[in-house]
Amino acid sequence: MIWARHMKLLTKLGMAALSLGALATSGKAQTAYQGKFTLPVETHWGGATLPPGDYTFTMSTVSSPYTLYVHGQAANAIIMATAADQKVASERPQLNLVDIADVQTVQTFEAPELGRTFIYTTPTQKHMGRKYGSQKMASQTAPASKVSENKTSIEVHTSGR
Repeated sequence: MIWARHMKLLTKLGMAALSLGALATSGKAQTAYQGKFTLPVETHWGGATLPPGDYTFTMSTVSSPYTLYVHGQAANAIIMATAADQKVASERPQLNLVDIADVQTVQTFEAPELGRTFIYTTPTQKHMGRKYGSQKMASQTAPASKVSENKTSIEVHTSGR
């Protein structure tokens, strides 16, 4: 009878130890992609605004949803890509920023090691406010002018997969 109680207690303790071990190993975050970059100016990225400075990032999975966890001294952000393209134009990882109405915004993140370009939401001209509403209309014979966009690339140093 006493032996049966001890065996039951040992079984419960063993199960508890196995459960705790399983929780401990599943609690470790796996990193599929990571790296660092430096922003020279305040930059909008998705819904976040990041001040100038050095940042690190991690991506726990390379499947959808494509989520970057960005950490810096002055700011942290969780940024989700709106889409991912299988085409990568550059041979090195880089952030591609676009200057729209004097606002630096990350448009894409090229990750050649993953074979993907991650695409992020950027403001469009219709969201830029009234300062563009009073421009003169171009004549029908004049060629259409493009909105001036200054594009900048920021080098990203990755630790690979």
